[in-house]
Amino acid sequence: MSESVLPQEAPSPPPTSPTQDSPRRTSAWRELYELFSSMRFAIALLTVICIASVIGTVVKQREPLNNYVNQFGPFWSEALAKLDIYTVYSAWWFLLILAFLVLSTSLCIARNTPKIIADLKSYKEHVRESSLQAFPHKALGHLPMPPEQAMSQISALLDSEGWKARAQARERGTMIAARKGTANKIGYLAAHSSIVLICLGGLFDGDLIVRALMWAQDKTIYQGGGLVSEVKPEHRLGPGNPSFRGNLMVPEGGRAATAILSMPDGVVLQDLPFDVELKKFIVEYYDTGMPKLFASEISIRDHETGEVSQALVKVNEPAFHRGVAIYQSSFDDGGSQLKLRAQPLKSHAPAFDIEGIVGGSTSLSNGDEKLTLEFSGLRIINVENMSKTETGTDVRKVDLVASLDKHLGSGAKPPGDKKLQNVGPSVSYKLRDASGQAREYNNYMVPVELDGQRVFLAGVRDTPAESYRYLRIPVDDQGEMQGWLHLRQALSDAGMRERAADRYAAMAAPEDKPEMRPQLKATALRALSLFAGAEGVKPGSVGELGGLPALSQFIESEVPEAERARVSEVLLRILNGGLFELYKITRQQAGQPMPEPSAATQTFMTQAVLALSDSMFYPAPVLLQLADFKQIQASVFQVARAPGQKLVYLGAVLLIIGVFAMLYIKERRLWIWLEPVQNGTRLRMALSSTRNSLDTDSEFERLKKAVLKDDET
Repeated sequence: MSESVLPQEAPSPPPTSPTQDSPRRTSAWRELYELFSSMRFAIALLTVICIASVIGTVVKQREPLNNYVNQFGPFWSEALAKLDIYTVYSAWWFLLILAFLVLSTSLCIARNTPKIIADLKSYKEHVRESSLQAFPHKALGHLPMPPEQAMSQISALLDSEGWKARAQARERGTMIAARKGTANKIGYLAAHSSIVLICLGGLFDGDLIVRALMWAQDKTIYQGGGLVSEVKPEHRLGPGNPSFRGNLMVPEGGRAATAILSMPDGVVLQDLPFDVELKKFIVEYYDTGMPKLFASEISIRDHETGEVSQALVKVNEPAFHRGVAIYQSSFDDGGSQLKLRAQPLKSHAPAFDIEGIVGGSTSLSNGDEKLTLEFSGLRIINVENMSKTETGTDVRKVDLVASLDKHLGSGAKPPGDKKLQNVGPSVSYKLRDASGQAREYNNYMVPVELDGQRVFLAGVRDTPAESYRYLRIPVDDQGEMQGWLHLRQALSDAGMRERAADRYAAMAAPEDKPEMRPQLKATALRALSLFAGAEGVKPGSVGELGGLPALSQFIESEVPEAERARVSEVLLRILNGGLFELYKITRQQAGQPMPEPSAATQTFMTQAVLALSDSMFYPAPVLLQLADFKQIQASVFQVARAPGQKLVYLGAVLLIIGVFAMLYIKERRLWIWLEPVQNGTRLRMALSSTRNSLDTDSEFERLKKAVLKDDET
């Protein structure tokens, strides 16, 4: 006889009991666990990571800060920098979200795995026969055979169809429970495990381990410049670093053993357990000028053993040594030797030569102004679209009254079909003033034919975000730019302008009206002076620099509107005549024959006038022309030790398996109830599926016909 226990009221614990808050703490931890292990929380984290990845794709990463200032403005560029938007994938908040995603998904897997395993082991044969009537796929029939024979026949049928079945004998009959497609549950585990593996791989191969090592070894980020060999040990990581990814630039014939790891606010140097020597750099180009193939023949010398091995590194075909992969990333200049010819634009100072190497710098000075010349790069091949453009502009038809908002144009902007052509080498350099402000220049070595006229292209831009604006300098009859340069220097000389104006007046004045000569001289001199930017314009205005805008501003301020078109045409004819006389004077001084009045001379003078006008806005006192060079190529490698790479590969395989299993494999469960009756066996069957479709309907109809033998009642 069992003793009955009545519920009694438990005494209340004292208010100071330390166990009073235990249920609350347990409940709080339970709720926190439920939150972290819930699928909704994991999906929310995954959504945030996707949004951050979109931002990291749209916003260019690890660009110079000036580029972001030009794009977003001073305020927003600084605000976005504080949020690490420019280094999204290594930002602390991105790594933190990634870590929480790993934690959440792992808890979700741990929470649901026991249920899934229990479900995989269970056939659910304990289902009541009366509940089969509630399934959407159900059937009722009669078999003219005893239950034992029916069970044997149905078992053979299910086995042939790939069903795994288990039978349970009851007082009123036998319940057969079968299942198929249980790999669907495995797909759930595989897909979620893949997320954990891929995220762990991303954490291992990101900046997390590098930052942890820097913290543990008291290393700091290097923010200066100079030679790699001069960087102090506190900015270097040892060769035992288990995870890193950096760049290694090696010039032809040179060696390197230190990679550069980019960080949000500087760099960290990574010493390698070997050094790489670039024996030969190989590059091939398409007709468009894009590189078709670039590869590097390298030798790898191990620091520990001294062993030297040879390898050929191509794009997507890396070399491996001591667990470090060496990828062909890109190529760069390895310190090519340059010889530039400096051509003064305004003064009559003689031209002089400047020598330097790409990546180096030197100083320029005219006594009052000091500039730093930085050699930026050398390009041997420049493929441009040289399809036929409109004919050259006739300076006599320029509307001086119209707005002239661009004074230096693109090198070529041809509409229509493309005609790609290699226009030869070019050199890029920067001129930096005493305040640190710099402009970038890009000049071609050989002349380019544009609009039927061969011209030298001298480009300039104020910021890297802009496109180059090109000054087109016409080629003289010697195939050089000296004819135009002498004309440009003579234009800046007041005495030369007066001589040209006098000669123009003597040539243009009618013989029967000699009294017009002084007036013509004065007009020509005024036009040349305005064009040279020497007089007659408002300080600070566009016309202050000279060129055609100066004449335009003069006409707008001095000539009535009704007379402007006529006056501008007359003034341009006088200007052209004066410049032509100035050109003849420069040729005479150079001991060259006088130019003949021909179409070639007219084409040269038309382009020369436009180039002279544009040169007033060329922001440099000298024009640097590439005279000679010796190219030295450099190969840029990406070196990486990535322990998380195998995790990512394994995660990718599991993700494919998991998605395939969840999308294309349906779990089905079948129950067949066999109950003996007077003349045979009464049968009731039902089918459930994780995802109903037309295939499920047809499969159930086929099974029903096979089991009932078309004797359905």
